[in-house]
Order: sequence, then C-alpha cells, then structure tokens
Amino acid sequence: MDNLKVLVVDDEPGIRLGITRVLQPFLVRVPESEIDVGFSIAQAESGEEAIAHLRAQPVDILLLDHKLPGISGLDVLEWVAAEPRDWLTVMITAYATIETAVSATKRGAFDFLAKPFTPEELKATVAKTARHLLLQREAKRLADEKRQVRFQLISVLAHELKAPLAAVEGYLQLLRDGVVAPGSPKAAEVLGRSLERIEGMRKLIVDILDLTRIESGQKKRELVEVDVREAAFRAIETATPAARSRQVTIELSAPERLGMRADPGELDIMFNNLVSNAVKYNRDGGRVEVRLADLGDRVRIEVADTGIGMSPEELKQLFGEFVRIKNAKTRTIQGSGLGLSILKKLAALYGGDVSVESTPDVGSTFTVTLQKQ
Repeated sequence: MDNLKVLVVDDEPGIRLGITRVLQPFLVRVPESEIDVGFSIAQAESGEEAIAHLRAQPVDILLLDHKLPGISGLDVLEWVAAEPRDWLTVMITAYATIETAVSATKRGAFDFLAKPFTPEELKATVAKTARHLLLQREAKRLADEKRQVRFQLISVLAHELKAPLAAVEGYLQLLRDGVVAPGSPKAAEVLGRSLERIEGMRKLIVDILDLTRIESGQKKRELVEVDVREAAFRAIETATPAARSRQVTIELSAPERLGMRADPGELDIMFNNLVSNAVKYNRDGGRVEVRLADLGDRVRIEVADTGIGMSPEELKQLFGEFVRIKNAKTRTIQGSGLGLSILKKLAALYGGDVSVESTPDVGSTFTVTLQKQ
C-alpha cells in the first residue's frame, strides 16, 4: 500500500486534529492502477511554517486554509506556484466567494473545501485529489518513458544505419575516383556489396514499421480461413535462393491441410523470420526442417536448423528489440535485430508463444504455438 504525504495548514488546532483523525485511517482505491492509497499527516499552523515545511520536505497534497495569521493561504499559493512542485493544493476557506475561488485557481489551487465541512466531504475531496494526482503522475511517467523509448529507438536506428551508409559511401567513392574501373569484375563486386548493404537498410526500416504498427495497434488485420502450409511454402520459396547458394536443404513436414483463422500477412512475417534465420545462421551444406502439427485448438510450427547454435547465456538475450547475438561466428551475418521480437509479438496476437532450444555448433529449434481462433 502506498502512502501520500498530506500537510494540513490551519491556525485552528481543532481543525488540524479533526482532519488528522479522519484521514489517518482513510484508504482510497485507485481503480486504474488497482492500488490502495493511505495518508500520512503533517501539520502547520501558519503560512510561514507551511513554507518552511515544504522547503524541507515536499508533500503530495496540501490542505491550505485561506485565512491565516501572518501571510495568507493565497500568499502560500503564490510561493508554491513559483517553485518546482509535484503536489496538489486544496484550499480550505470559510469565505467561499467567487473572487476567492478565481484568485486561488489562478495561483494553482486544485479544489476547494468550504468550512464547516463533514468528514464525508473531506474524504470525498481528498479522494478526488489523490486519484487525480496519481493519474497525473502516471501520465507523466508514461510520457517520460515514451520519450526515452523514442530516443533509444532513434539512437539504435542511427547506429544501425551508420555502418552500411558509410560502406556504400566508400564503395561509391572508389568508383567516382577511378580506383575501381567501371565495368570491371571489381566494380561488379563493389556494386553487389552496395546493393547488399542497401537491402539490409531496407529490411531494417520494414521491420521497424512492422513493429511500430503491431505495438500501436494500428496494423490492420484481416482474419480469414487460411492453410498454414501455404505460408510455409511461400517462406521456403523466398529463402530457397539464399539456401541454394550455400547448399542448405529445406524440408517441410506437414499434414495435407492445416487450417486456421489468421491474417495471411502476419503468417508470412512469422514464417519468413523463422526460415530466413534458419538459413542465415546455418552452416554450408546444412539442413532446415519446417514441421507443422495440428494440436486440435492450436497449431504448432517448428523450424529446426543444423547451424551455429547458441549458448544458454545467448538464449537469454533473444526476443528483445534490436538484439543480435554477436560473436565470431555471427560477425558477418546481416540483420536488424527485430525479427524475433516481431515474431513473439505476432504470436501473442494469436494467444500463442515462441520458445527455442539450441546447442552451440549443433543447431537451434524454434517452436511457435498459435491458437486457431
């Protein structure tokens, strides 16, 4: 249970004591965050004492009497308005005129409590103030978190694009300066490397767009009856040129028909990530097995390879955004580091999950389970 700090500022000891007795055992339920909030109470009998307290120990809620000896409650509000603060003020006043309300609101008061007030009125006002304060703080936290995530995304994106851009720039300079003769075998090699780098950048941008559409809920889904085998066939067909260049064989084991309701585009993304990774991280002359199974209300997809595999420590890093396993064996393999994160988020849309078993220098098996819907 969380506790909010309340400072009661009133020159009448009976008012301060009464508020303390009412609020100390009082709990406020905040439905949005499903927590109960209690209150710890401090007291001040003058505006000067209140300011001294706030300087030494900021509070969450300030219950501030309008009429005080020495400086008034409005004077305290003026001081509060000039200070960086994260609390809300409720004015307590026996002079609940429109002029007082306007003046206090301009100085930052959140609400008013007119004397004399009942314990129920006090509780209702404090509960409203506490809920507003906590929601306000949560909104700020989420906004700060969003800014931080955006900053991290831009930083990672800039880092991931910097290297291929520099490589393409270097290749083009070789052609421009005549270091590499146009039309020569070396020029063809330079152009091929440039196109490969550009393709990697394109894939990174596409993956980022897919990820943001999924997380924002803006990705339009078209759920239709599909045969999962067809998505597997398409992914295998797409990966075949890369597999053939390294003599990697791809085999499919599946029922004659495996139907479910799904978005064909989402299935394509999942299968393409699984199969292309199995080829990329395989050894020359290796094998990829794509296995589909009907589990009644679920579909199981397994993609196994005979590749470089991963250690237990490396497995723990998987499925995070922009995570790529970097070691001597993967140094030359291109990728955005987003594919598995996208795969896991898409599987979750179908009430499913992704798991992986892997042994270094033996291979990896990724298993995806999807509800048929």
